[in-house]
Amino acid sequence: MDKIKNMTTQNRLIILGLLSTTIVMLCLTCFAVNKIRKDLDNGYKNFGQIISKTLAIESVELTKDLPELGKYDTLRSHTLSILNSNDDISFIEFRDSESRTIYSSEEDYSKRAETAKIVVNSPMLLKVGANATNVGSVMVGLSGTIINEITDTTTMSLIMVFALTWGLIVLVMLAHTILTTKELKLLQDGVKKISSGTFGIKVESQGMSKEAKQLFEAFNDMSSRLHKYEEQNIGQLTLEKNKLEAILACIANGVVVCDNYDNIILVNAHAQKLLDVTPNEILKTKIQQYCDTSGEMCFKERIEQFKDTPLDIMEQRPLAFNIEVNKRIIKSVMSPMFTVNREYVGYIIVLIDVTKEIEMDNLRSHFISNVSHELRTPVTVLRSYIDTLYNYGNEFDFNTQKEFIGVMNQEIVRLNRMVNDILDFSRYESQNVKLEKTKQDIMPVIEDVVDEMKVIASEHNLTFSVMKEPDLPEIPFNKDSIRRVLSNIVSNAIKYSPDGKRIRIKAERARVGDFVEVSVEDQGQGIAEEYLDKIFDRFFRIENDTHTIKGTGLGLHLVKISVEKLHQGQVFVQSKLGEGSTFGFRLPINPKQEDNEEEQNNDEMPVKAPEHSVTENNGNDGWEFSFEKH
Repeated sequence: MDKIKNMTTQNRLIILGLLSTTIVMLCLTCFAVNKIRKDLDNGYKNFGQIISKTLAIESVELTKDLPELGKYDTLRSHTLSILNSNDDISFIEFRDSESRTIYSSEEDYSKRAETAKIVVNSPMLLKVGANATNVGSVMVGLSGTIINEITDTTTMSLIMVFALTWGLIVLVMLAHTILTTKELKLLQDGVKKISSGTFGIKVESQGMSKEAKQLFEAFNDMSSRLHKYEEQNIGQLTLEKNKLEAILACIANGVVVCDNYDNIILVNAHAQKLLDVTPNEILKTKIQQYCDTSGEMCFKERIEQFKDTPLDIMEQRPLAFNIEVNKRIIKSVMSPMFTVNREYVGYIIVLIDVTKEIEMDNLRSHFISNVSHELRTPVTVLRSYIDTLYNYGNEFDFNTQKEFIGVMNQEIVRLNRMVNDILDFSRYESQNVKLEKTKQDIMPVIEDVVDEMKVIASEHNLTFSVMKEPDLPEIPFNKDSIRRVLSNIVSNAIKYSPDGKRIRIKAERARVGDFVEVSVEDQGQGIAEEYLDKIFDRFFRIENDTHTIKGTGLGLHLVKISVEKLHQGQVFVQSKLGEGSTFGFRLPINPKQEDNEEEQNNDEMPVKAPEHSVTENNGNDGWEFSFEKH
């Protein structure tokens, strides 16, 4: 049954035609055989009737003048001669007018009489003048051997004729079917090539039927027209395709296009980079199968949500969500796609790398929290001390009042420094900021900063050691800006140096490049290697058991901006845990023109200082030293 169901309509029609032809041929054959047999039987009976009539006439003529005893012998002799000459006659029997048997061949051929199938009877009439007298009858039995042979021969002939005719019809049908199928197969192959884009193909119509030839000629004409149309439009289509690919390639964001079966059909280079895949890995796959860094199918639930929401809502408010790939936060915006006729054909996913934005938001939140806390501390201390002095100042002696005022001054300095850091950060982040620079010696700035930091350093019993290379050239810089740079670096060195240690400040020509290099070396706990590349980033702070001193996280970032952006210089850091740190900067001796400053890379990573340490040198190398102890 399954095979019959799977048959084509053409095959079913062929089988139905064969069955119908076979049934018709069988019916015609049976009808013809029966008709012929019936006609032969009737003719055979007539033949028997003629024989019986002939015998009746002959018998009357032979026995009309004979006595009764002579009739028997004559009829017996005549009957035996007939039976011996004709095998188809089974028996002959003569009776008188009173139906008494005169002679019957059963006396001599009893078994032969048993083969009789047809029996005919004719009267024996003796004519005297115009009158005829019935003197008896003749009964003839026929075996039907001849008629059976004739019938069998005729039947076989008819069957062979009909079978041959049926075979010829089947062959004609099969040949016609094969030729038609061949023509259709040629046409099918041509249609397949046309559907695959192979236009201009020709189908040979030679030797085909008239109808097929007309169909093939129409197909060849259509193929030629499509080929011409393709040649006319392929350039335009290629141009449009190249435009689309160029647009997608130039889009700064990642773009993933999916059809309405969730198959990825297009993805630009930026999306491949964001998703960390190659075109072979992602094209023609289901978008739901993509896994993020944690191995989760990050698009699956969102696509289900997208499909469960009406398209008009998704069109007005595209679905937005974040995924994480290789420690990057990627914002995904999904919206439906429609044709010109407003038919839904799939959806597009725009990928935007928002890692930096999120990090900046977190840093800003952390910065605001830190600033609020840092500002609250000095304000609280100032308010407490001022309130105490205001209410109970007369009860304190001079030294106590001086101590209170000293603490208040220290907190005011701290508060002033934080406010200046915030203001400088806002000012230095401006793209158009420029500083007035004067060519001068850097040593006075270093000495001013050391003098400024004496009081703070003395509280921790710290000592400064300042070294200057002889014949150090003058360089162009903004004195206030570089003083704040050096003040930030020295202040950090004081914060993270253990009590009783020494802070070394060194000014020299850089070993590489045309720079003057200033470095500040402390003997603190040092910084881990993993933090060195981030130490100059905005809002970055190291929070651990060693570094617990609070701050805004802007000091070193302002150092970087002031040196690199505003002075075309370089900042560097060198540190090892347990051995201390060296922070410094390099200022160009002959900087580029101011017009080229904006071309500098503001995001350049800090350059680590070469491996060296600053130590006291009492030899004759020409170095100048100054020491101050507190």
